[in-house]
Amino acid sequence: MNMPVLSATGLVKEYNIGSGWSGQRRTVYALSGVNLSVDAGETLSIVGESGCGKSTLARCLTSLVAPTAGDIRLDGAATGELRGRDAQRFRRAVQIVFQDPYASLNPRRTVGQSIGDGLRLHNICPRAERRDRIGDLLIKVGLSPDHIDRYPHELSGGQRQRVAIARALAVEPRLIVCDEPVSALDVSVQAQIINLLNDLQASLGVAYIFISHNLSLVRHISNRIAVMYLGQVVEMGDTHTLDAALLHPYSRALFSASPEIGRDRNGARAEPLSGDVPSPLAPPSGCRFRTRCPFATERCAAEPPQLRRVAGREVRCHYAESMLPSMTTNARTAANL
Repeated sequence: MNMPVLSATGLVKEYNIGSGWSGQRRTVYALSGVNLSVDAGETLSIVGESGCGKSTLARCLTSLVAPTAGDIRLDGAATGELRGRDAQRFRRAVQIVFQDPYASLNPRRTVGQSIGDGLRLHNICPRAERRDRIGDLLIKVGLSPDHIDRYPHELSGGQRQRVAIARALAVEPRLIVCDEPVSALDVSVQAQIINLLNDLQASLGVAYIFISHNLSLVRHISNRIAVMYLGQVVEMGDTHTLDAALLHPYSRALFSASPEIGRDRNGARAEPLSGDVPSPLAPPSGCRFRTRCPFATERCAAEPPQLRRVAGREVRCHYAESMLPSMTTNARTAANL
């Protein structure tokens, strides 16, 4: 069995916020025990409502934010205490492309300078060859080498995001975390960027963790999908398995709410989500989705469900088996083996 490029086990991130008028400090539970892994050349997509912890997860996985607890491993080696050259190797292996192309590039630095920083810091090529290397990277992302001396304000949003991708590729990473990289772009440009990412993955073998609100897009580009709710993964599996049937009530409602999808993957109209996402300052007891779940019982309030394997995917629900479409009891039992 091949070693994952990056894996996270029991990942927790909590923020202590100011006391305010009450005089009491409070804790934001941004991530609560997230487990995931991504293999070479694979695309793992993370979906969920705003505030579910997707971007916090991205920043923890790229060491931009230190997790409160949990274990992150690169090629099987722990990354929590990396220092010096080991930390530098990790930053080269794991890159990030941010959501807003208008904020992710320094307006005072040219395209060549922004891309060249990685080449210089990681000593990837001699200084005399750096300009040619940057030109090649610009061609690879669909831009002209003539863009090398331009500033961000001279570029369109799509061109800026291509520069951001070239900057990530410059250091030859194993994994790129794409934090909603097309949400700020026009629809026609979104398709171009997605096709570019697919082409780069096919030619370079780079892995992606792709964070997005666009569920139709996620189904199109992903090998596996993880659905997050209030800091936890509630369902995760390969795209074909989830496309056949979603087992967590939140996953079903989330996907059926998409205008492009319309119905849940079981073929029926799912119950619409009611109410707002609870505050991460005070998550509900037991199952965190129970306050919005049409199937919640007393057990859901008393006992937190564990992420367990059901019908070829991981799902966090006490009653996941009851969501299986058209399956006999024996078939459901076999699916759990």
